[in-house]
Amino acid sequence: MSGSLSYPHPHSGSENRSEPDGLYATPPPWDIGRPQPAFLALADAGAIRGRVLDAGCGTGEHVLMCAGLGLEAIGVDLASRALRAAEQKARERGRTARFLHWDALKLADLGETFDTVLDCGLFHIFDGDDREAYVDGLRAAIRSGGRCFMLCFSDRQPGEWGRVHKLTRGAIEAAFAEGWRIDSIEPSTIDITIDPDGIRAWLVALTRI
Repeated sequence: MSGSLSYPHPHSGSENRSEPDGLYATPPPWDIGRPQPAFLALADAGAIRGRVLDAGCGTGEHVLMCAGLGLEAIGVDLASRALRAAEQKARERGRTARFLHWDALKLADLGETFDTVLDCGLFHIFDGDDREAYVDGLRAAIRSGGRCFMLCFSDRQPGEWGRVHKLTRGAIEAAFAEGWRIDSIEPSTIDITIDPDGIRAWLVALTRI
């Protein structure tokens, strides 16, 4: 894919952090109306277990996927419009899930722990102090031995992508050097609505130690 992605993200700047509702006035490219194939494969393999948190859940497809497996699933996001859409989907599908208006940089303040955390397209928008704060929050929110699965932009993806950081393996390894075991960093794809080839990504599997 060539070109640029000009859409902001719910967590893409302090000026938008309180109420970034304009983001979902029309569906952004990553709001595909179904789970990402990489996460669906993890669910089918039984890798997603226990209490599940989706950090930056958007309109809730991964939360609802987990709820459909009978798991206790919670999604957090700052976009109220997206959360309302997620709640509507839950009602229509008869799924029980929680959706919270919450800043993913403050996961520790939830006061809850999880067995599995999912992150589709959130980690890669942070850098510097925000990246450190996010990883610290993840560490607080995941019980010892719990897992985190992330889909994030790869440095193999061409083009300019706004505030998104295209990540190298080294950058991921550095961010999770303390308190984590990096189980795998594998090439993957994030499906989007504007390109059938999707986005080149990393699927990262981590264990909290």
